[in-house]
Amino acid sequence: MKNFPLLVLYVGIALIISTLFMNSTPINTPPQPLPPCEIQTQIELPYDSISLLVNALIHVESSGKSDAVGDTHLDFPSIGVLQIRPIMVREVNRILKKKGNKKRFKLKDRFNRLKSINMFMVWKNHYHSQGNLETIARNWNGGPRGYKRKQTLKYWAKVQTALKELK
Repeated sequence: MKNFPLLVLYVGIALIISTLFMNSTPINTPPQPLPPCEIQTQIELPYDSISLLVNALIHVESSGKSDAVGDTHLDFPSIGVLQIRPIMVREVNRILKKKGNKKRFKLKDRFNRLKSINMFMVWKNHYHSQGNLETIARNWNGGPRGYKRKQTLKYWAKVQTALKELK
């Protein structure tokens, strides 16, 4: 009988702990999808085919290196994890202005992984809100008609390989 208060205390603590764990979100629950065409302040992308595509593109374009510089033989090289050229920064800013968003990207933002992904998402949501992965990837590589160009088939094959590795 003299251990009864101690037993009540243990049961109370057990109930509190179980309530905390039962009401918490499981660790492996994916985050909620991001709203379309908004500038995000966090790097988590929804666990869907687009986030896999972004990661595959990053793998193919730069092997994940934020300081990657490509096409140095051109006047304006591509830079960052998604190898963004100055013309794409201008295009993304044009889209943002057209949509009434005051946010603007700078050329140096291409070195920032999060900002590069945000630029990609603005472009993708504007031009390919309902596009399939192949069209999105091939246009990212080959421009507005990239999905029609034979040269982008090799790029798409690399992206497909990266997608399989990421799944």
